Amino acid sequence: MKISLRKRFFLSYVFFVITIFVLLNTYGQSRIYKKLIMDTETSLYNEAVIISREYLTGGSFLSTSSTSFPVLRRHFSVLHESTGIQILLVKPDSEILVDSNTTGSYEGERLNNYDKLFLSNRTVTETDINNMLKEKCMAVIYPVTMSMETIAYVVLLKPLAPIKANALQYLDTMILCFIILASLLIFVIVYLYIQTAIPINVMTRAAKKYAAGQFDYPMADFPGKDQSELASAIRYMADKMSDMDDYQSKFIANVSHDFRSPLTSIKGYTEAMLDGTIPPEMQKKYLDIILFETERLTKLTTSLLTLNQFETGKSPMDMTVFDLNYEIKRCSAAFEQRCTEKQISLELTFDRKELMVWADTSKIELVIQNLLDNAVKFSHHNSVIEIHTTEKNKKIFVSVKDHGIGIPKDSINKVWDRFYKTDNSRGKDKKGTGLGLSITKEIIEAHGENINVISTEGAGTEFIFSLPAAP
Repeated sequence: MKISLRKRFFLSYVFFVITIFVLLNTYGQSRIYKKLIMDTETSLYNEAVIISREYLTGGSFLSTSSTSFPVLRRHFSVLHESTGIQILLVKPDSEILVDSNTTGSYEGERLNNYDKLFLSNRTVTETDINNMLKEKCMAVIYPVTMSMETIAYVVLLKPLAPIKANALQYLDTMILCFIILASLLIFVIVYLYIQTAIPINVMTRAAKKYAAGQFDYPMADFPGKDQSELASAIRYMADKMSDMDDYQSKFIANVSHDFRSPLTSIKGYTEAMLDGTIPPEMQKKYLDIILFETERLTKLTTSLLTLNQFETGKSPMDMTVFDLNYEIKRCSAAFEQRCTEKQISLELTFDRKELMVWADTSKIELVIQNLLDNAVKFSHHNSVIEIHTTEKNKKIFVSVKDHGIGIPKDSINKVWDRFYKTDNSRGKDKKGTGLGLSITKEIIEAHGENINVISTEGAGTEFIFSLPAAP
C-alpha cells in the first residue's frame, strides 16, 4: 500500500518522538544513574581519605581508655548532618566503635555477624548489610593503616534514595527539554511539508495536464531552488512533448504527402496502361516514370529507416582508421557524369596528401555523397564546387562549397529539419526527400563532432564538418 507524503511526515514524527521518549526513560535514565553512582563513589572515597588523615592519625583512638570517641562521634555527627553520609569507625575484628547516627546507633555491633565479606570490599554499590541497615545504601570501605597494618576501617554509607531522586530530577529536566523540542519540531515538520508536499502535488497536477496534451497549462513558480529546478524540468519536458507532438503531426503530413504523390502517379499510369488509355507504343515512357517514382519511394523509405536507427541507437558505429582524402576522391568520381551534364568543375584541395581519421567509413561516405548531391543539385551551370580538407588541433575539417542559389537567411537554421525544403529549391529538387541533411547531421553528431552551414542567397553555400584525427 502506497503512503502519502503527509502520512510519511506524521508517522516519522510520531516514531521520532516515541523512540526518543523510550530511550530517555530507559537507556538515558540508566546512564544518568550510573554516572551519579560513579561520582558518589569518588566523592565518598575522597571524604574517607580526609577523615582518616584529619581524625585518625596515630591510632590513639584504639586505646580502651581513650577519650577521643566522644570527640570523633561529635565531628562525625556534624558531617552526617551536613552531608547526609553515615560514618562508621570499625575495628579490624568488625566491631563498630563510632557511629555518626546518634538516633539509631550501631556502636558495639559486629559487621561480621551480618556479612563476613563486607570489609573485604572497597565499594559496594547497593547494600543494606544483610538487613542491618534500614534502607539500601552505597558503601565505601577505607582501611586505616599504621606500620603496614590495618588498624581500623572507615565505612561511609550514602543512602541510594537521594541518588535515584537526583537521577529522576535530571531525567525530568531532559524530558521537559525534549517536550519543548518536540513542540518546536511540529512547526519544522509543517514547514517541510509545505515546502515539499504542496509543490509536488502542484507539479503532479501539471504533469498530468501535460500528459493529457494540455501543454499550455501554467506551471507555478516556487521559491525553493530544488522545487524550482524540478518545475523547470517538467516544463521543459512539456515543451519537448509539445514540439514532438507538432513534429509527429508534420512528420505524418510530410510522409503522407511524399508517399501519396508518387503512389498517385504509379497508380494512375498503371491503370491507364491496363485500360488502354495509354497505347502500347507510349508505355515505355510511362514505365520510366513509374520506375522513377518507385526509386523515389525506395530512397524515402531507406532514409526513414536510417534516421530511425540513429534515433533508437540501433545504428552501431564501425570505427576504423582510413584516409579521408581517398574517400572524398572516390565519392567525387561518382558525380562526374552529373557534373559534366551541368558543366560543373570539382576542385579538391588537400593540405596533406593523406589525412587519416577515426570514423565509420560507410557513414562518412554517405555524408560526403549527401553534401555533394546538394552541391551539384543547386549549383549553377558553368560553376565550381570546392572541397577542402585541413587538420587543426587533432581534428580534420572538411569544407564542401558551391556557388549556387544559396539558402535564404531565414531558412539556414531549418535545413537540418526533416522534410524541409526551401522555396528556392523546390523547383530544382525533384528527387530529394528532404532527409539528406538530417541524416548527415545525425551521422556527424554520432561521431561526437559538429557540422555547420554558411550561405548567402544567390552566391552559394558552404558546409563544414569535423572528424577526429586518427590516434
